[in-house]
Amino acid sequence: MEAVRLRRLNRWQAEGLKEDLGDLYVESSDTAAGEEYRNRQDFLRRLTDDIRRPGFALLVAETTTLVGCAFGFPVHRDVSWWRGFEGRLPQSIEQLTASGHVFAITEIVVHPHEHDRDIARRLQERLVADHHASLGTTLVPAANRAAHAAFQSWGWQEIGTVHRPPGPTALRALVLPLRKRTAANPDGLAHDARTQRAE
Repeated sequence: MEAVRLRRLNRWQAEGLKEDLGDLYVESSDTAAGEEYRNRQDFLRRLTDDIRRPGFALLVAETTTLVGCAFGFPVHRDVSWWRGFEGRLPQSIEQLTASGHVFAITEIVVHPHEHDRDIARRLQERLVADHHASLGTTLVPAANRAAHAAFQSWGWQEIGTVHRPPGPTALRALVLPLRKRTAANPDGLAHDARTQRAE
C-alpha cells in the first residue's frame, strides 16, 4: 500500500484544484445514475462558498493521485453557527465556541478504494489541530443516514438538531472532541482556563 501524504492548500491552490476535487467527490459518492452532474455542481458550489470564508482551510490526502480531502473554517465566536439549534446548546460547547476553539468541517471526501476510515480520521484531526481548536463540528442532513453513519464511525458524537430556514431540512449537529473520554471528562471536551467564560 502506498503511503498517504496530507498536504495543506491555500485558497489559490484550492481554486486551481477545484475540478479534480469535484471528480474525487463524484468517484467517492454513492450517487444514483443521472445525479452525478448535479451533485458535483452542488459540491463545487459549497467549496466555492467556503473558500471565501475567513480562516478557510483545505487538506488533501494523496499518494500518486488525490485520494481524499477535508475542508472547513473556524466557527465565529458569536455562536451564529448554532443558530436554529433545537433546545439548549450544551454549556461546554457554548464556552468553546465563545472562546474561538471550534472548527467547522464542512466536507470530508475519501476515495472508496482507499482505507477511508483511517484517512478520514487523519484529515479531520489534522484540520482541527492545525487551527488549535479543541472541538470539531459539522452539520449533516438528518435524511443522509450514510453520511451520519460515516461521521459516527470516525468518532463524531451527535449533540442535537439544527433547523436553518428557509428550507425545511433538519440538520444533525455533530461534534468531534479531541480528548479521550474519561470518568473525570465524560464528554471528551476540553475544559480548561482558556475556554471558561469570564465572570
